[in-house]
Amino acid sequence: MKSTFDEFISDPKRKEEFDKEYNEFLLSEFVLEKMELEKISVRALAQKASVSPTVIQKIRSKNAERINFRTFTSVLNSLGYRVNIEKM
Repeated sequence: MKSTFDEFISDPKRKEEFDKEYNEFLLSEFVLEKMELEKISVRALAQKASVSPTVIQKIRSKNAERINFRTFTSVLNSLGYRVNIEKM
């Protein structure tokens, strides 16, 4: 018997939408967790990453799809992380 979730993602369009939103959620949660761990404010992180506080707020509010890769990597670098891209 399929779960409600299994039925939901059996539609390719719904699965694609779910995957996109889930990845945005993960990125947002990662940044939120690291900001809390480092005890760094939105303004302090923005200044350290050379971006506006609005950019950090977008990431925190799970609105990261509007953030370009260079900006996002700058924010992650400012938190002490590096992005590695590997071929699967």
